[in-house]
Amino acid sequence: MDIVYIRDLKVATVIGIFDWERRIRQTVSLDLEMATDIRRAAASDHIDDALDYKAVGKRLIGFIEASEFQLVETLAERVAEIVVQEFSVPWLRLRVSKPGALRGSQDVGIIIERGDKQA
Repeated sequence: MDIVYIRDLKVATVIGIFDWERRIRQTVSLDLEMATDIRRAAASDHIDDALDYKAVGKRLIGFIEASEFQLVETLAERVAEIVVQEFSVPWLRLRVSKPGALRGSQDVGIIIERGDKQA
């Protein structure tokens, strides 16, 4: 499989467990690696044959902006479900980080993989 990726997609959302976090929007950052086979798109040179990273990005931005999860884990799982189900991605690696969540660190977050990379 080939990989289409989106790096450092920043989205403002309500996320967190503390009362003050429920009243503000914070920025989360996403890195996605999505398995796909690019050969058909390369041969046709047409977006209809490609994994459209712009469409993926727009869908995720809209979803995350409207969400109000408490945990980064929940956000990551829902994002992975959208990408796998709506964009027919057989495997993805997703990194979700929350900059400024831990004093002294650049960011904290999680990395998950879903699906079968060999599919």
